[in-house]
Amino acid sequence: MEGNKSMKNLFRFLLLLAVIACGVSSASAQWVQTGGPGGGSVFTLAASGSNIYAATGDYYFGTSGGLAVSTNNGSSWKSPNLGLTLGGSVDAVVISGSNVFAGSNGGGVSLSTDNGTSWTPVNSGLTNKSVASLLVSGSTIYAGTNGSGVFTSTNNGTSWTAASSGLPGSSIVTAFTAVGSNIFAAAGNLYVSTNSGTSWTEVNSPWSYSYIAALGASGSNLYVSGTDTLYLSTNNGTSWTVINSNLEQYSSVSAIAGNGSNLFAGTNGTGLYLSTNNGSSWTPLTAGISPGAFVDAIAVTGSDIFAGTIGEGIFLSTDNGNTWTSVGLPAQNITAQAAAGANLFAGTKGGDIFRSTNNGASWTLVGLGALSSSAEVNALAAIGSNIFASTYNGVFLSTDNGTTWNTTSFSGSADAFAASGSNIFAAGGSVYFSTDNGTTWNPVNIPNFSYVSAFAVSSGGIFASCQAGVYRSTDNGASWTKKVLIDSNYNYTVTSFAVVGTNLFAGTTQAGGVYLSTDNAATWTQVASGLPSELTGFSYHTVNVNGLVTDGSNLFAGTDAGIFVSKNNGGSWTKSDSSLTDVGIQSLIISGTNLFAGTDSSGVWRRPILELTTGVKSAKSGVPTVFALEQNYPNPFNPSTVIQFTVPSNGRAVLKVFNVLGQEVATLFDGAAAAGEYHQAIFNASRLASGIYFSRLEFNGNTQIKKMMLLK
Repeated sequence: MEGNKSMKNLFRFLLLLAVIACGVSSASAQWVQTGGPGGGSVFTLAASGSNIYAATGDYYFGTSGGLAVSTNNGSSWKSPNLGLTLGGSVDAVVISGSNVFAGSNGGGVSLSTDNGTSWTPVNSGLTNKSVASLLVSGSTIYAGTNGSGVFTSTNNGTSWTAASSGLPGSSIVTAFTAVGSNIFAAAGNLYVSTNSGTSWTEVNSPWSYSYIAALGASGSNLYVSGTDTLYLSTNNGTSWTVINSNLEQYSSVSAIAGNGSNLFAGTNGTGLYLSTNNGSSWTPLTAGISPGAFVDAIAVTGSDIFAGTIGEGIFLSTDNGNTWTSVGLPAQNITAQAAAGANLFAGTKGGDIFRSTNNGASWTLVGLGALSSSAEVNALAAIGSNIFASTYNGVFLSTDNGTTWNTTSFSGSADAFAASGSNIFAAGGSVYFSTDNGTTWNPVNIPNFSYVSAFAVSSGGIFASCQAGVYRSTDNGASWTKKVLIDSNYNYTVTSFAVVGTNLFAGTTQAGGVYLSTDNAATWTQVASGLPSELTGFSYHTVNVNGLVTDGSNLFAGTDAGIFVSKNNGGSWTKSDSSLTDVGIQSLIISGTNLFAGTDSSGVWRRPILELTTGVKSAKSGVPTVFALEQNYPNPFNPSTVIQFTVPSNGRAVLKVFNVLGQEVATLFDGAAAAGEYHQAIFNASRLASGIYFSRLEFNGNTQIKKMMLLK
């Protein structure tokens, strides 16, 4: 026996030497931000060449945000809230050659000379660091502040000088534009400076409003918009003409920009318009962009036109506005997720639903449209071939993967769905069940129940949680028995259940985090070691758990403070969100071999489950464009390992595994592979002997091979 043990150890040592000789390496494991869903709110845009800068925020919470940067015309974005060296939300961005200036509310002006990668404060002489607007004209930079008028810099922000002579005291300067050497500033009314800001003169104006919503120029034309009227001046504000013809009645123009002879106007809720005759008439632009969009920013660079919207992200047109394409900006607040086969669904705070068929590499809007009335998507569920979505306006059903949606007879909104046998349950303020795939719903008789927030189905029955406690049904919902409160010390809400064998776990908010029952909800034990605490009001509690899922053996908790993993039935939790820049997790879902996290404001993120549960490493991010078979991880492995590959174009790919004799031992992938995404397969070698194996990828006549080591 001792001899066999020695031989086995020697064999393991030799195998390790072989691995080292093969040069197997690993990179930092991380979360990857998926390609959307596109959305978010954009308050300011600046563009130069292929570089796009977008000041972002969350319209539904009424806040501004950080700065999103794209260096490839919007194909991909660095995460919002890049972390300018100064605090405050970003309200203005301008570009001057290779310099980018960002003005923030409370942080003053920051300068980047490396396309937004790093930022330096440039505030010497800027006595008011609440900057609402910026303009570059010639060698002068103008900064409009909230309450202190205008400051100018002629040395790229190294120093600033007050330049508010003639402006009202404590003026708030919300916008600038330039016509030739004349600088116009919106400071309640419209003011002009003909001497680089040394002095300002109020412009003769026919309008009665005291707030200018949009200020723009194209050539020698000056445009001003207020409450519901758009004006044009061709003589630097001496006289004005109303140019609202064909614009939606009472629509407020919130952004205006020119591109040659074309003039684009973004409105506050009636979409985007084009004029080819200096505003004499307007044509709505609806190909690819919503006719009801709130367009708050427009930027032009070369032949590319970008439109920033409230809640719908950024759109690009390369044909003078005839057609528009969403260019990502994954800044959505993801409130619900569901998976149906290869289809992923994400519901948002703004009432949209997006679908991805390629592990999140790209997303398509398959929303409820007028059915949702922009109401938050409370819950999503994939049950059989049906997709259910709930908003405050009711429960909706799709039988074609989200392409079309129909109303159901469910009354009110639902926060939870479950299926047991032929019954589908949906609950919120009321509990209903359906026996015809959700077409009609009937009330469930749960005695003395209050608002139901979560369902679970296990071998022990159906469980429904409400503020009165947990109810259990063992007869498919025909009758219910009340169990104990999970924790009588808190006024809690159960956000989700997870079932692992005979163990029932409950994720809660404003309570103890995660609880475990081993006796079908008769008793509960807190299992939150490793989860942090947070303060709500005047009391501390374990961090809110907004989503709890399991892969059958491991638990994953999405919280207000990030993502945590437990490998021992909740006995301990480990924080596992390195590289995840938005740790406000609103939803979690498992699809295939990946865990998907829906965040507060940066869309959906993805990470392989094997990374989270074994500590194996991966460094795949961005959009792949090459034919490549990646080294498996972990390596050596026992018994499972992950293999990723990419292809340069759509086509059939075949991934197989062979032993050292050239014998095929597994086919991991054989089918259509899409370009622009990372394909992933798991090789389970539990029935194979230790030794060297080879993964081989074939695509379009090309082959790549990698060596792997199974070490048991």
